[in-house]
Amino acid sequence: MLEKIGNVELDYTYYPGEDLYSDGPIEEVLLEIAKNYREEELNQVIAERKDWSVLYHFSHVRQNILEWLPIGKEDHVLEIGSGCGAITGALARKAKDVTCIELSRMRSTINAYRNRDYDNIRIMVGNFQDIEKNLNQTFDYITLIGVFEYSEGYIGTGEPYTEMIRRISTHLKPGGRLVIAIENRLGLKYWAGCTEDHVGTYFEGLEGYPNTSGVKTFSRKELKDLIESAGDFETKFYYPYPDYKFPMTIYSDEYLPKKGELRDNFCNFDRERMQLFDEPRVYDTLVDSGLFPEFSNSFLVLAERKE
Repeated sequence: MLEKIGNVELDYTYYPGEDLYSDGPIEEVLLEIAKNYREEELNQVIAERKDWSVLYHFSHVRQNILEWLPIGKEDHVLEIGSGCGAITGALARKAKDVTCIELSRMRSTINAYRNRDYDNIRIMVGNFQDIEKNLNQTFDYITLIGVFEYSEGYIGTGEPYTEMIRRISTHLKPGGRLVIAIENRLGLKYWAGCTEDHVGTYFEGLEGYPNTSGVKTFSRKELKDLIESAGDFETKFYYPYPDYKFPMTIYSDEYLPKKGELRDNFCNFDRERMQLFDEPRVYDTLVDSGLFPEFSNSFLVLAERKE
């Protein structure tokens, strides 16, 4: 079954008939905003509503994570886990077309209303595994923005994270790029007193997730090893600051931060945090010691499939 909202096509061929996850009543609020406000009005809505979910789903700062990528008008993009469309519009502006995979019909509807003016977006609603095995197209870019950490839930194998990369890389063109944005489980904010982003408890990732299943983030070395075990990729790491969700600066191994540049204590907008030390001072110590990449709060990884 197909539906059109504005110019956006929604494909329900693989939709199981009900949304298997939801953030609850706030999604109705997000849908109302997407229907009734245009992109240029969203910052005003965020200021008026003063709600974490509204900020998270509608802030244009979210798009900074890939606005700078050299995606061109001939490129085909697959966005896995497109959610409410925080990134979809930025991809649609740059690419020839964007294919989204999203489990939630409600979130896909929000995405479609938000981006209804674009005629190059197709949203496939349903379980990733059902859709992936029926994809017959290859892509220049495949994005996993805040998605890779949930691979255990997507892929029911003994090595879900390696298998996730293996599986989606079969849909990359030679020379195509996999784009992963994810928290660093050793990020400085977690040492400094922020709770783990996904489970909301202190030090859970630092201690190796002893009380968690279904979601996991990785250190720089762990993530690099995972990608290398999954195939023949050329991998580059980038370091969004303060994190990948609201990136104001993106550093690279070619241009790392200088002492004095990392001046903000990390803000948890959605929950309380402790403040165990002065983060800017500790970042200066790490920068002096050449250890910033290991303690960056987030990673952006470009893994290029070799010819």
